[in-house]
Amino acid sequence: MGEGRFAVKVAIVSGGSHGIGRAIAAGFAGEGGQVVIADLAPPDFFASDPQVAGITGDIAEPGFAERVLGTAISRFGKADILVNDAAAYPDGTLLDMPVAAWERVFAVNVVGPFLCAREAVRRMSTRHGGKGGGIVNVSSAASRLGSPGEYVDYAASKGAIDTFTIGLAKEVAEEGIRVNAVRPGVIYTGIHAAGGEPGRVDRVKGAVPMKRGGEAIEVARAILWLLSDESSYSTGTFIDVSGGR
Repeated sequence: MGEGRFAVKVAIVSGGSHGIGRAIAAGFAGEGGQVVIADLAPPDFFASDPQVAGITGDIAEPGFAERVLGTAISRFGKADILVNDAAAYPDGTLLDMPVAAWERVFAVNVVGPFLCAREAVRRMSTRHGGKGGGIVNVSSAASRLGSPGEYVDYAASKGAIDTFTIGLAKEVAEEGIRVNAVRPGVIYTGIHAAGGEPGRVDRVKGAVPMKRGGEAIEVARAILWLLSDESSYSTGTFIDVSGGR
């Protein structure tokens, strides 16, 4: 392993092949850590990097989380950190959303993180023979704002993640695991194009007190701090990276 804040750490990043997840994975590896990226699409930047491994699959599928944790242990010998970043992001008002779209959002945004966290806790918890670790959930400012007229299902799924973060943090606090979350605002990533509106950040940035959209690296820096020993007394904590919104 290299040198840096994460020189003896192994992290799993779901949704790590693009956007915020990619910035997290690259930042973690850049500070000496080893990373397993779990995503529907394989990352295009790990093939020549011995510190990064990739596993392709659907985070909401039963059994995939166990495969991901198994990959970390077989490749790097352990798992210290989990970042739940993978997300589904539809668009439209409640009346426009088919039931299948709601179900997919909650499967990816809620069930997937639950499954990954369960497998991570089983391996990290001191009660189960582990050495402790850290979990960061990527929520959204939408959990506070509700996102009326755009994606209330996505906002509701992130509200569930906020509650999950608080509850799990208290549940495993004595087992050496810290659980925190970051709530990004409008960030320049490809998720807006995937939701059908590639120019969304520029459309809504006027409602942001800082009058601009954020960059993925700005979110990643907050997450990397929560994963580091610098935040060793923080659990059940939220950092808003939303330009004041």
